Amino acid sequence: MTTNNTPYQTLPDHMQPAYVDRILKPLESKISELLDEFCPANQGTDRLNDVKRLVVNYVVLQILTQTFDPNLCVTPRPKDLAHAEAWLENYCHDSSIHLGGEPPQITGLAGHGKEFYSTLTHILADIVPALNSQALSSRYYGFVTGGVHPVAQAADNVVTALDQNVQVHMPQTHSISTVVEHHALSMLRSLLGLDGFEGKTFTTGATASNIMGLACGREAVIAARLPPGSEGGVGEMGILGACMAAGVREVQVLTSKGHSSLYKAASVVGLGRAAVKDLGLPDRPWALDLKAVERELKREGVASIIVVSAGEVNTGQFGTTGEDMKVLRQLADRYKAWIHVDGAFGIFARALPKDARYAKLRERTAGLELADSIAADGHKLLNVPYDCGIFFSSKPEFTSQVFQNPNAAYLAPVGSTSGSGTNTEIPGPLHIGLENSRRFRALPVYALLLHLGRENMGKMFARMVDLARRIAAFIRESDKYDLLPDGTTDDIVECTHIIVLFKAKDPKLNEVLVEKINETRRMFVSPTKWKGENAVRLAVGSWKVDVEEDLAAVSSVLNSL
Repeated sequence: MTTNNTPYQTLPDHMQPAYVDRILKPLESKISELLDEFCPANQGTDRLNDVKRLVVNYVVLQILTQTFDPNLCVTPRPKDLAHAEAWLENYCHDSSIHLGGEPPQITGLAGHGKEFYSTLTHILADIVPALNSQALSSRYYGFVTGGVHPVAQAADNVVTALDQNVQVHMPQTHSISTVVEHHALSMLRSLLGLDGFEGKTFTTGATASNIMGLACGREAVIAARLPPGSEGGVGEMGILGACMAAGVREVQVLTSKGHSSLYKAASVVGLGRAAVKDLGLPDRPWALDLKAVERELKREGVASIIVVSAGEVNTGQFGTTGEDMKVLRQLADRYKAWIHVDGAFGIFARALPKDARYAKLRERTAGLELADSIAADGHKLLNVPYDCGIFFSSKPEFTSQVFQNPNAAYLAPVGSTSGSGTNTEIPGPLHIGLENSRRFRALPVYALLLHLGRENMGKMFARMVDLARRIAAFIRESDKYDLLPDGTTDDIVECTHIIVLFKAKDPKLNEVLVEKINETRRMFVSPTKWKGENAVRLAVGSWKVDVEEDLAAVSSVLNSL
């Protein structure tokens, strides 16, 4: 243990620098002994040092997984946050800010740097205790956040170690990464029942996928109005030139309770945040008002993109049913509109087991296969590491029109045949997505789907839904809390997916309810508003869910307030 005049006194024993040093420092000699036995001497010093660091990285990972007790500490202690901030200031800026003892004798970035193991000790002792345990605890219910399944974590370590840039499809001479991505997306497409969606790529997240959806929609709805013989669309002519040629004075986005990223996407693609129009029903604001949608579609000189919220961000409720989607498809075809689905987390309800318990969710996710494009997040319910988003399109010609990367002779062509000799055409990812430089996000997804298979993926999603429903039922029966949205039918629990929205009956408690819950550090929730009042949004998303244990923990916390 360290003495009382150092900031390390607040750290748990296994995070003390001396303890960490005892683990890390002997590694080099032990690894060297092993390498002398199993590796040829002619491997070279640099190569041996690389192997040593790989082994150390593995040990560090094991230490990290023991940093938190997910049953007790979902979030860090305030003093650990303050400690980390102070020492970061010291190391980075040669600042005098510190919590006790002498500040490190360094000169910041201008100095000579720190030794490898000392750097790791700083990260483990100073920074790690100030990070939350969203990937380690099943009780991190803030935002909509998944964990990291062990097989996805292992695959992601490979991604980091080999650091592929998945931009061009050259499987015969360069890398198999694009083929892995093709199959990972195909498996995911099959899991979600979207077999007609030939356009597919990975993105940084659902925000990027929503940008892609609006960009493709913008391209399609304007192209549909261009006079015969026109060459190119928005991608070639620009939005002003294409709109003038097409006689379009406005492009609007019609949705219900759209996620904030939709407004960002509208800004990024040049439509403007004001182009997003909320057409929710008065009594169910998350549900699209189909009559209002049709009125907007009829406007002369206006092109429309319809965005379906498959999992509204506050309630988790769905914007449409299967019958609604049939009507929307007919309207979109009649008025030359594009249908995009923001399915960041809700789309995964389509992979739930074919069980009567989930009939309401299947009804609300039916018909999404009729859309033109779909956005989803892998780092939410799929439980692969950040950052991982998915974009599907049933009209892939528009992805290449918008995102093609022309005039670069050193890059591979838009499509090429698989190296295995099959006729599978796999487009170069940089021609169908936002990024030219791309992390190998596909490998953790591929590993997870391959490892669990369709049945176990469904069971994983089912555990999340079952816990959310049990929590919703507990809140509905409580004399301290109100289950939201209020005024809904008796089947609100049966319609619950993975989000539970609630508030305290006591207005004073409700003002501080989120803070009181999070202060326990036994679970973490995020704040929101419902009808102008504070509310708690609890989102279940971890593969680690244990329905009975987690329900007991949540009910214990809520009963104690």
